[in-house]
Amino acid sequence: MNALHHDARSESVALVTGASRGIGRAVALRLAEDFSAVVAVARGGDALEETAAAIEAAGARVLPLALDLREREAPAQVVVRTLEQFGRIDALVNVAGAVPQKDLFVLTDEEWEDGLSLKFHGARRLTLCAWDALKAAKGAVVLTSGASALAPKASLAAVATINAAISALAKAFSERGIKEGVQVNSLLPGPVMTNRRRSMLALYGETHGLSLEAASQRFIEEAGVSRYGAPEEIAELVAFLVSPAARWMTGVAVRMDGGEAKAV
Repeated sequence: MNALHHDARSESVALVTGASRGIGRAVALRLAEDFSAVVAVARGGDALEETAAAIEAAGARVLPLALDLREREAPAQVVVRTLEQFGRIDALVNVAGAVPQKDLFVLTDEEWEDGLSLKFHGARRLTLCAWDALKAAKGAVVLTSGASALAPKASLAAVATINAAISALAKAFSERGIKEGVQVNSLLPGPVMTNRRRSMLALYGETHGLSLEAASQRFIEEAGVSRYGAPEEIAELVAFLVSPAARWMTGVAVRMDGGEAKAV
């Protein structure tokens, strides 16, 4: 356990969305080491229950909430149930969100709206609903964007555009947070190997007549990185961002992408 968190663990609550798999699951498990309780939000199923069991095994209390943050009422339900159970929110990490990875010229209005409904509007609504509790706790917020925000391409138009909007949203929240004692940053992961990425690579391989292994290797070469990232590496960065050591760090878009983005 990080010594900076040791004294606060008995009275600290982290809320993580998208917690049933991938980066969200890794974040929820990592924060279970530093917070006394973790609220794990996802659409439900066995994966969420498995995450909840792992959080308990790590020594934290857990509240699994099977809710779809696309629904307008869901964020308020998350906050109400968290406060009923634990009475506070010290950290909010917005991870949930799957955006269609399709070309700009074939994306439908419905696909744009679906991408925005969870990753952007779900995170926006939840942050707004949790704001008073975060103010009371002098807490921290992380909104997950992505490295594609820095270099939008037609082939991944929705992903890049929505990620850029999330980074801008985090900046806007941080400006209010400076006045009200809430730290807000956005996180820009690069190519992290998750089940979702494996599915994307499998589809890419089918389209181009490549095996999954060959498709994975081609992507690495095109991205200009040495390897894929691991969800646990992103989780360690999140743990720092919501820790006391990072309290003066706010309004920042923090990139961890293995060097994929070549911007200064």
